[in-house]
Amino acid sequence: MDLRPLLKAILSDETLPVDGDHGVAHWARVLENGLRLAEETGANVRVVSLFAVLHDSRRIYGNHDPEHGPRAARFAATIRGRHFELPDHEFRLLVRACEGHTHELTHLDITIQTCWDSDRLDLGRVGIGPHPSRLCTEVAKRPDMIKWADGRASLGVVPKVVMEEWGIDLSG
Repeated sequence: MDLRPLLKAILSDETLPVDGDHGVAHWARVLENGLRLAEETGANVRVVSLFAVLHDSRRIYGNHDPEHGPRAARFAATIRGRHFELPDHEFRLLVRACEGHTHELTHLDITIQTCWDSDRLDLGRVGIGPHPSRLCTEVAKRPDMIKWADGRASLGVVPKVVMEEWGIDLSG
């Protein structure tokens, strides 16, 4: 899925630093987490991919910003059809995933669970280790998955997709 048009729209008025805790490298790690989880959960990869770049895209405040998820969902509605396409059912999943990702523990839908886990596995970037009790899917709760994702988050790994596919240079 080519996320470049969407990223361009998001970054055209991004309010937080693109290289910050909730910026582009985080989105890319969430994408990689989500794609890895989806291989086993069977989650909808289009929704997981869009969630990765949208879920924190409307943050105004770096730390406490409880309305950023609903703002991201509303933003997605304004750019749907111009910067990405999704059938109605998939779009409802994306909206629900964005709206609830910070304050809800779990959901019945495996795609929403996968979205939330992909984000929660990246908490190491802010010094919080992901805990299995806060994860939704069995694959995300596995020690090997937590170790892999948390190690990357804690070290601030910038996935290759950022520069190689998205064309975003975070080096300085």
